[in-house]
Amino acid sequence: MEPSRQQQVVGLDVSKAWLDGYVPTGGRRFRVRNDPAGIGELVRKLDGSTGWLVVMEASGGYERTAHGTLTAQGVPAAIVNPKRVRDFAKASGLLAKTDQVDARLIARYGAVMRPAATPAPDLARAELREILAGRRQLVAEIAARKQQLEQLRSPLMRARVAKALAFLQEEAKTLLALLRERIAADRALAADFALLMSMPGCGPVLAATLLAELPELGTLDRRKIAALAGLAPIAKDSGLRERRRVIQGGRGQVRNALYMASLASLKTDKSPLKARYAQLTARGKPPKLALVALMRTMLVTLNAMMKAKASWKDPRQK
Repeated sequence: MEPSRQQQVVGLDVSKAWLDGYVPTGGRRFRVRNDPAGIGELVRKLDGSTGWLVVMEASGGYERTAHGTLTAQGVPAAIVNPKRVRDFAKASGLLAKTDQVDARLIARYGAVMRPAATPAPDLARAELREILAGRRQLVAEIAARKQQLEQLRSPLMRARVAKALAFLQEEAKTLLALLRERIAADRALAADFALLMSMPGCGPVLAATLLAELPELGTLDRRKIAALAGLAPIAKDSGLRERRRVIQGGRGQVRNALYMASLASLKTDKSPLKARYAQLTARGKPPKLALVALMRTMLVTLNAMMKAKASWKDPRQK
């Protein structure tokens, strides 16, 4: 939803228990509880919900109740990146930090930047995100246990760690199966999942991550989708100095999944990505930059497939 210049902005600082609000018009401040009753009170305070844009930072999940309740009641609400608000604060010379100051800062950020309202949460995708987050934690713990096992010499401790490692690996498999089960239960997600999986190199974890973390896939052009994932090269030139383009920001979970998928594709002889990587490195592109180029190619291709609702077709075949 595109922001309107006629909308009045409300800055909302979110904590576990409270929502601190600031309305620039008249400098009005308020505090309500971060629960459905408190958010209902907030809507009544706005008195004409369609004329407002509520802006809040992502706050580790504490913003979900506020965003979900406001959206359900027809109040446009935008969840913004806290880092961007902090950078805006530094540029504005606002270094103090309290709940009320934060609410005022968020309101000022919203009034200047006019972020688009964040769409209503999709419960199926939200569940996928939680399952994927749980699996990532298991994968990290598995890696730590493997490293621990390599260092141990005591037979007793090796046996205990090996047992714990086997349990974690089985749990990771169970969550992957649960992920597939939940996707199969939703007709639209199942169709998109099958479409994504048709591309060589796109496995179930990457496909599920894209569905859960990048719902915009297939709705944006190639440049915008790359920027959203943090894969668009950013220029940092100054005067006559031209520096190497870098990537930064974006959705880290999507970028990490693409990185692992691109690495895996290099081990498959028939993968078109492997051939592309060989071409890039042969031209002198450093391996890391060539890998980033593969990630971007994979994402842009998957985005085009989703936009056309068409399965992957090998471009080398006529």
